[in-house]
Amino acid sequence: MDAIANALPVTLLQFAIVCTGVVAAYVIFGIAGFGTALIAGPVLANFIPVASVVPLLALLDFFAAVTNVSRDARSADVAELRRLVPVMAVGSLLGAALLLLGRPQLMLLALGIFAVAYALYSLSGIKPVSQLSPRAALPFGFVGGIFSAMFGSGGFIYAIYLSGRITAKERIRVTQSTLIGLSTLTRAILFLLAGVYAQASMLWLAVLLFPAMLVGTAVGRRITLRLSREQFLRVVGVAVLCSGAFLIYRYAVG
Repeated sequence: MDAIANALPVTLLQFAIVCTGVVAAYVIFGIAGFGTALIAGPVLANFIPVASVVPLLALLDFFAAVTNVSRDARSADVAELRRLVPVMAVGSLLGAALLLLGRPQLMLLALGIFAVAYALYSLSGIKPVSQLSPRAALPFGFVGGIFSAMFGSGGFIYAIYLSGRITAKERIRVTQSTLIGLSTLTRAILFLLAGVYAQASMLWLAVLLFPAMLVGTAVGRRITLRLSREQFLRVVGVAVLCSGAFLIYRYAVG
């Protein structure tokens, strides 16, 4: 235990605080299928280098998504995945290229404003005239891929599309988790090739946070099973609103 404690980039007290934040973050993930960066990101950033936060969450998000999908794989909407995944992959490649050229802050602001505006509309109770067209997968998948690669914050874009296409909340959640799993796997592979995971302290922290992630995801799934579709969509709307506000905050602080 002493060897592990020495290898960690945080003290035991800080680790307890981080665990609490991770459990809370993955309760949200278990419900909505995204949103861990909103809660766990700021908590982790207080104790580990900001450059390590996204790679660490990529690992945890991937295994959380695998956990969700392995339990309810049959609920995933395969037709929507076929529409979204190819354009998401193209968007991710473009996002990675833009990331290498620099992080355009105006795009971060635009995404935050869009998220807040959509969430307010969603929470207003105004009913859409019709569901989204299947062709909407092209812009939503593409833009979601770009911002997932650039900022690790594209999950809510997929949630907007899926909630406008699928009626069953369980199918939305599992399909969302599948998309997040594929997106984070791509990012994790890029981080691995770049040598980011060569840091033993980060890997130890990921391993020790794994139980906290499992607990949070399990609690979130239990909550989801008790929610009606309307309650589920309200939770997603609040998560989208908070995600957008957080992106605007990130833009404001530079």
